[in-house]
Amino acid sequence: MCLAVPGRVLDIDVRDGTRVATVDFGGVVKEVCLEYLPDLQVGEYAIVHVGFALQRLDEESALKTLALFTELGVLQEEFADPWEAAAGQGGPYADEEAGK
Repeated sequence: MCLAVPGRVLDIDVRDGTRVATVDFGGVVKEVCLEYLPDLQVGEYAIVHVGFALQRLDEESALKTLALFTELGVLQEEFADPWEAAAGQGGPYADEEAGK
């Protein structure tokens, strides 16, 4: 699943002429492109989808959404390392490798 997730801008930089931000998604920090929201500032919240900030969001709505996503386990699913998740699911020979 690929969701648009609210995040809080921690800092902003310009790289190769493109504004990018470090964004906190309830404890998960990622780099985000700000080209669609050129006036977004540090401390503000935005809805982010596939690495792009798409819409400014007020703090109350952002925090409620993050809390709900956390409760539902959506953030873990959205930001989990796919290799780690696959390893945790085992494979067709997982029981044999574990000596079972």
